[in-house]
Amino acid sequence: MANVDVRATGTGAGHHRSTHGAERVARTQLRAQIATLERQLSDALIASFPDPAPAVAAPVASAGPRVLGLGELEAVRDALVERLAGAREEAFRRGERQEAARALLERMLLAPGRHKFVRVANRDLGEDGCGVWQVRPRLGLIGMLMGWWQVKLSSGCPLAG
Repeated sequence: MANVDVRATGTGAGHHRSTHGAERVARTQLRAQIATLERQLSDALIASFPDPAPAVAAPVASAGPRVLGLGELEAVRDALVERLAGAREEAFRRGERQEAARALLERMLLAPGRHKFVRVANRDLGEDGCGVWQVRPRLGLIGMLMGWWQVKLSSGCPLAG
């Protein structure tokens, strides 16, 4: 019989141990990446509270606990990357809308006569409450005819009926 080197053919126990060790390392790295992405996603969702991004829906739950294969772990990681990108994009768009609303409110306060009957809600500014800033004529019809305009903030949420 010829003398066969088991390590050279890759069919011996040493090959199995090295493959198993590489898979273990890959699993560990994927789980660490998934944990990091989940933390970043939760931070992004907390930052957007109470209006979570609609594009960041929760994943469909599985049938029960099980050990995921490398392909499934990669799919979970890739799905988290997409959800995180969606959450960050939504937060960016929300920030732009809030900045535009703040700029509009500032222009309203500086020149109310140029923004007749314009309204900006606190929610549009990223603030809590039901308040709405509105340019209205001072002294009603007389103020409208005289060009006397003012910015008023509503008193808040309507009373329950």
